[in-house]
Amino acid sequence: MSTLEVNKFVTPEMCMYCFDVLNASLHSSQFPVEPRFQNDSFPLFVTWKIVHGSDKRLRGCIGTFSKKKLHLGLKSYALSAALEDSRFDPVTATELPSLQCTVSLLIDFEKVDDCMDWEIGIHGIWIEFKDHLGMKRTATYLPEVMSEQGWTRMEALESLLRKGGHVGRVSKALIKGITLTRYKSEKTSMTYGDYVQHHIHIREQHELPLPDWITVKA
Repeated sequence: MSTLEVNKFVTPEMCMYCFDVLNASLHSSQFPVEPRFQNDSFPLFVTWKIVHGSDKRLRGCIGTFSKKKLHLGLKSYALSAALEDSRFDPVTATELPSLQCTVSLLIDFEKVDDCMDWEIGIHGIWIEFKDHLGMKRTATYLPEVMSEQGWTRMEALESLLRKGGHVGRVSKALIKGITLTRYKSEKTSMTYGDYVQHHIHIREQHELPLPDWITVKA
């Protein structure tokens, strides 16, 4: 089950736009025209994964908790997630046919008093804590991460602390000092194959040739 029963804001066209933007960047072609979906402001994340059968491997994920206009925000984070995630080498054109794009719009933010007051599979979590030097650190996991990893709440918090830069033992005092904000997301995903099929359908309707950069799997 998705994090929300009904998506009110996110649409598949948002993933298509991310693919359009990445395609244009990797092939040095003209960026797509302004999309037709709404241009309201949301915190958002763009996630790229490599898909081989049932196996999915993270290839890049970057976003923001600040509200961004969707047209510019998706364009910016589609590229930064694919090309600037420091955990990975930049995505290459040869990887495009294996990519899946997920757009997550973040909603329903709630700061909670108890850092265990959230539900796996329902909430994403954003934590703030101080490291051993007293510096404030932050880190987040989107709602799907904990259920995909099979973590308990405590395992998720420990992993998130390390993601935020904590080293050493995770003490009760450290856990108690966490400020946690829970949130939900609306998300939609699309594979490159689905993206290509859409382009084929639209261009057949208008009797237009496919652009050179579209690769159709045999």
